Amino acid sequence: MTDTTTDVNAAQFARAQRVIPGGVNSPVRAYGSVGGTPRFLVSARGPYVTDAEGREYVDLVASWGPAILGHAHPAVVEAVQQAAARGLSFGASTPAETELAEAVIGRVPFVEKLRLVSTGTEATMSAIRLARGFTGRPLLIKFAGHYHGHSDGLLAQAGSGLATLALPGSAGVTEATAAQTIVLPYNDLDAVRAVFEAQGPDIAAVITEAAAANMGVVPPEPGFNAALTELAHEYGALVILDEVLTGFRVSEAGYWGLDRGYTPDLVTFGKVIGGGMPLAALGGRAEIMDFLAPAGPVYQAGTLSGNPVAVAAGLATLAHADASVYERLDAVAGTVSTAVSEALAAEGVAHRVQHAGNLFSFVFGDFAEAPKTYAEVQRQEAFRYRAFFHAMLDAGVSLPPSVFEAWFVTAAHDDAAVARILDALPAAARAAASATPA
Repeated sequence: MTDTTTDVNAAQFARAQRVIPGGVNSPVRAYGSVGGTPRFLVSARGPYVTDAEGREYVDLVASWGPAILGHAHPAVVEAVQQAAARGLSFGASTPAETELAEAVIGRVPFVEKLRLVSTGTEATMSAIRLARGFTGRPLLIKFAGHYHGHSDGLLAQAGSGLATLALPGSAGVTEATAAQTIVLPYNDLDAVRAVFEAQGPDIAAVITEAAAANMGVVPPEPGFNAALTELAHEYGALVILDEVLTGFRVSEAGYWGLDRGYTPDLVTFGKVIGGGMPLAALGGRAEIMDFLAPAGPVYQAGTLSGNPVAVAAGLATLAHADASVYERLDAVAGTVSTAVSEALAAEGVAHRVQHAGNLFSFVFGDFAEAPKTYAEVQRQEAFRYRAFFHAMLDAGVSLPPSVFEAWFVTAAHDDAAVARILDALPAAARAAASATPA
């Protein structure tokens, strides 16, 4: 592994470490999984980001998903500037909040009402509280490797940064809180059925990523989400579909739009809905949503919920995310994932490509079948990604700094940007092939 970072990035990291825990405000940014010095970014435009040294990279992180139009899209920037000029925050209702709710409902027909919040963690936390309040039941089922934010009850065997750091949970989460979450293997309906048979009357909800994308990409088995919903409803439990990463990125109606045939009770959105600004939402059936205060007894509030500047960014993003954008996302994702796979195969690197719509990732190792569970994903040769990552970074391509994250393309990834990615692949594949465990 090499790290050709300059003194500027290193100096920025050292400065940050003096005043910010770990030097970062979200763990995966610390490069703990891949090693080396994190890049400190100062600007982004289209498919590119620029670090503090002034070096430009083709970006395959896309702010972890929301930049589907590309960074600093002119229409989104203009909408934000106009909204900011009218006031940054009111702590009161605005017409634009209603417009955004109507736009979401127009794309996802099973959503009858929507509540805006500020983060994906807040959306899932609120959805779980709502499910418990509506059903009067205490227990929650989640799947190992699924990440639904960092609220206390959801950090058992979560993916994302916890997978990167190889942590089973988090200090500060009490045993009593953890005991209310039942963690099961993903894609295992028999395990879900067994738990319902044993504890069905106490289970408020099952929460699941529409397609797992926080332990790398691991799609649901065909029919899994539909069968899961049917089973939960048989026992009077709700289904919370987490589309914080996949919502409005993999299709105009999120992953549910690619996997129809069932109706979840609640759904959470983030990332794209705010166009890259702090905004998220939970929505679902009106009879459940009306349990939220002030209409009902489940309390949820936030001064910055529906922030007018963030709402403006979300409205502009959704307005421009038309069929041509999704066609481009799918095409670029197909080209890049295929090219990476071919480059790795040419160097004899055993791997699997995992897809969920235009989200994709790679699992390194000799797998007879595509991994379907968190346990299978964790058995991969993650050390090969470390070498691959740095070779790509040295060539001017910024990848997610963990093998347990999805790759994101944008509609702004034109032929020139894609060519830069493809040119970097042979050397990166050779680095992966020659890598050894640390």
